[in-house]
Amino acid sequence: MSDFQLVDQPNICVHCSRKFRNPSSLFSHMCEQKRRAMQRTEKRVQAGYMIYNRFYQLTQNQQLQKSYEHFCKSLYYNAFVKFGSFINNTNPLYPDKFIDYVIKSGVKLDQWCRDALYEKYLYDMLKVEPVDSAIERSITTMIEWGDKNSTTYSNYFKDINLNRAVHDIKNGRVSCWVLLNCKSGKELLANLSDEQLDMLSPVLDMTFWLRKFKDRTDDAQLAKEVCKETGI
Repeated sequence: MSDFQLVDQPNICVHCSRKFRNPSSLFSHMCEQKRRAMQRTEKRVQAGYMIYNRFYQLTQNQQLQKSYEHFCKSLYYNAFVKFGSFINNTNPLYPDKFIDYVIKSGVKLDQWCRDALYEKYLYDMLKVEPVDSAIERSITTMIEWGDKNSTTYSNYFKDINLNRAVHDIKNGRVSCWVLLNCKSGKELLANLSDEQLDMLSPVLDMTFWLRKFKDRTDDAQLAKEVCKETGI
């Protein structure tokens, strides 16, 4: 093919069908659909695409997965990608359950990234999650803290910065199953300021937890035994 024929032959963008006389112009061209195609491997986009399909499964009972091309052409592409970023950045407790919770909540898509929505889910979930999962996550948090501070994790409640402890408890990284079933956890609470206790009020519902421990004596006993065996 001659140079004249190459220039004369239009180069077409497969994404938007725009024609270009020069290959270099096509190469540098960036339409919205091409940009979305190139973003396919990004974690936030992959998360958004997964949630997009889950949305159709739950709301329209569509079990056949929609293609990525279908997702790219959706009017809601940017909103789902934004929520994908929120999921990756927040790392929610039980991500799959949170995604289903949001989809079923009736909240508009453009409001899915609100912290208040996640906090409501989190505080509800912390009250009903299995005790073994709550204990395991708490111990993992303590081990990470111990490794970072070159100390044993069993000193978590005794030596941790109080603001950091409030952060971990408020975000569910340390469960009330552990906090309220060991002496050192109760002593930490006694050292918190009124402001810090107020921050924990959505999580630290003492009336609820004391009733929970009474109703679930075996689970409460398990938490106490783990705390004792690990020296917390």
